[in-house]
Order: sequence, then structure tokens, then C-alpha cells
Amino acid sequence: MPAAPEGGATPWSGRFERTPERFQQRFGASLPVDRRLYAEDIAGSIAHARMLGTQGVLSHEDVEAIVRGLIGIREDIEAGRLEFDVASEDIHMAIEQELTRRIGEAGKRLHTARSRNDQVATDVRLFVKRRAHELVALANRLRSTIVDLAEAHLGAVMPGYTHLQKAQPVLFSHHLLAYFWMLSRDVRRLKAAYDAADALPLGSAALAGTTFPIDRGAVAAELGVSAVVPNSMDAVSDRDFAADAIYACALGMVHLSRLCEELVLWSTEEFGFIVLDDAWSTGSSIMPQKKNPDFAELVRGKTGRAIGDLVALLVTLKGLPLAYNKDMQEDKEPLFDALDTYADALVAVEGMLATMRVDTERMAAAALGGYMAATDLADLLASKGVPFREAHEIVGRLVLECERSGRRLQDLSATELAAASPHLGEDAVAALDIAEVVARRTSEGGTAPERVREQLADASAVLAADERWLAEHPPA
Repeated sequence: MPAAPEGGATPWSGRFERTPERFQQRFGASLPVDRRLYAEDIAGSIAHARMLGTQGVLSHEDVEAIVRGLIGIREDIEAGRLEFDVASEDIHMAIEQELTRRIGEAGKRLHTARSRNDQVATDVRLFVKRRAHELVALANRLRSTIVDLAEAHLGAVMPGYTHLQKAQPVLFSHHLLAYFWMLSRDVRRLKAAYDAADALPLGSAALAGTTFPIDRGAVAAELGVSAVVPNSMDAVSDRDFAADAIYACALGMVHLSRLCEELVLWSTEEFGFIVLDDAWSTGSSIMPQKKNPDFAELVRGKTGRAIGDLVALLVTLKGLPLAYNKDMQEDKEPLFDALDTYADALVAVEGMLATMRVDTERMAAAALGGYMAATDLADLLASKGVPFREAHEIVGRLVLECERSGRRLQDLSATELAAASPHLGEDAVAALDIAEVVARRTSEGGTAPERVREQLADASAVLAADERWLAEHPPA
């Protein structure tokens, strides 16, 4: 029989005649990934030990030794003084083995009335709560920057696009606020993921509960968790909350990717609407003149990772019978990657927006092209009783004539407009003014300055409410 692996016998060595060799240890270990859960694991173990002491399952002396030992382990990990061998398999066993090495027999009693199944489920839930809270804070910072930009450039007019063709003029602030509301939906999803994770599996043991007289509610209260999972089998096998968190990150990345695509376009010489700060750009190794929007492109590119993370977890979960299965060890890599990728992307996009220079004159000049007052001219005809489809055709012919002659609609005289339709006159000239085109969009949610000011007020209120949520829902 091979010698016991480095790190000592496995926690199930009483049943087995052989112990895993190095390949099996490496292949089966999750420690390189789940070591990030050390703080949550230690917090859960401390709460569990104190509850066992209160319930008379552990002695007061054992509880004191366990808590003191766990706090020391946490301090050593954070100071970089403690590393674990892969033979420990996962962070839960690594900490328990180190605790036993430090305090002796009391360390072996810590695992009373629990399993690694409910232990890891608890750790991951606490981790998701903490990271969701951090992501809401980062999203709030980005949204605040968007509001600041919108307020600073409230009068700036730019082309609005459909099919990436100039369509109708809008306020630059209106365009920015579209992303504010996208991000606000992302924040709602992050808060929902926080709520989904806010239930305690610990005390469910392997799958059926425990015979010990435990108090799951007391553990939940100490960990800042609002409820216990009501079914022990569901408690150890549920990873819906992790899928919720990854989905929030994946869709959030899609929204950031859309914004970054526009930053890439707007920073081109052809558009010239913005200039990205040098700190958020890179150069070329061969072309001295280049200034590339690499960070915006990276956010766009990394979106595929977050989407892949969601698919990876869903595929892992789709065929699993109840209750716990080793497949679920694969939940952490996609979860951690999605949370990390989205956090970095939020920081990067906020940095780009906060430091970029906006060329409002270039935007205004671009808004004069593309015949973007055509709809207003058709609306004017319709308001005078001309059927809209007929009005559409009249204005379409005017646009065609302007294209042929290389002119803008604004270059047409009142006489030329009247020749196209007797319903067009001096008022038609006024209808073609770009600033007026924007100002007339007064429907709720429209781009008129008065409506955009209302949006800004609403956005500020939403942001303030989400800042209060952060204060009222601290992570565990």
C-alpha cells in the first residue's frame, strides 16, 4: 500500500485501504480555486462552534480554543504566513487540519453536526453576498459618473442612430442616461442575487439533517443571514443563487460591452465625438501615430468570458440528481471568474468615462448631417391634415433631391419647400432647426431638455436609494 500522501491521511481514511496518489490529489483538489473562501469558511466555523457551545454539544473550553485558533489562522492567511498543501483537497479541510495541528483534539470536534456539503454551500452563499454588495457599489460609482457627465453636457446635441445610420438628433445627456437605466437594471439583478444567497444551508449536514440539538437560526443571526434554507436536500444541492449572480454579471457585461463599442466608435477620427485619456489608451508597436482604445476593446472582449461562465455552470447543474455531487465543485471557477471580470470591467469603464474629453462642437456639426429633421417635416405635414404615409413620401422626395444636389434639408428655402407641398412654408424652415427638433421631443422619456432634466432627477433619486441599500444590507 502506498504511503499516506503528504499532509497525512484523508478524513475518510478509516473506510479506505489505499490513499490517493499525487495525480488523484491534484485532479480532485479544489484548494487552488476555493482558497478564496477562507474568510467565509472561518466565519461560518466560528458561528457553528459558538452555537454548538451554547447548545451544550461542545464544552466552553473547546469553543474558546476553536475560535482563538480560527482567528489566528485567518490572521496568518491574510499576512501571507500560511500556505496549504494540495493534499488538503479543499479550503475547508485545509483549515480544519491546520486548526487541529494548532489546538489538538478540540479541532477535531469542530466538524460535529455538519458536513462539507452544507459547509461549502454556506461559504459560497456568504461569498456571493459580499461580492454582490461590492459590485453594487462599483455600479453606483459608474452611474454617478454618467449622471455627472450628463449634467455637465446637458445642452450638447448629437446624432442619434438606428442601424448605425443617422436617424434623429438627441441630447448627448439623453444618450448617456440610456446606459444609466441599463446599469440600474443590472443593479436590481445584483441585489436579487444577494437576496437569493441570503439563506443559511449550515445545519443540513450531508443531506438529511443531523441528530444533534443544533440551532440553525442562531448561526444565521451571527452570520447576518436572514433565513435558513427550509429543506436539507435543497440546501446542499442548490446553486441557483450562483447562477443568478453569474447571470447578473453576464448581462451587466453585455451592457458595458455596448457602451464600450460606442466609445470605440466615438473615439475614431471619423466620429471624433470623444478623446479617451492617455491613461486609458495604448499605442502601436510599429505605428507611432496610433492611440488605441484597448481598454474599451478588452471590456468588449471579456464579455464572452462572462457569458461562457454562465453556460458552464448551467451545463454542470442540468443533469445532477439530488443531493450533493462532486460535479458541484466546478461551480466556483465560473462564479469567481464572472464576478472578477465584471468588477474589473466596471472599474475600467468608469475610469474611461471620468477622464475622457467630449467634443460637443464635433457632435453638433454631425447632428446637421443625415437629414435628421426629415421626420419633423413629415410630422408638420401630418399635423396639417396630410396623411402620414403621403407626408413620408413628400419628404422622402425632398431628401432625394438634396442628396442629388449635395445639400442639407436646412439649405432649402421656403419657396423650395412650398414647391414640394403647398402645406410647407416659413413654418417648415423653423421645423428644420436641429435645436428645435430636439426641443419638440417632449413626450415622457423623450430627449427634450426639460424631459432630460426630469430623467436626471429620477436618476439621482434611484442612485441615492441604491446607496441606502448598500448601507442597509451589509455583507456577512
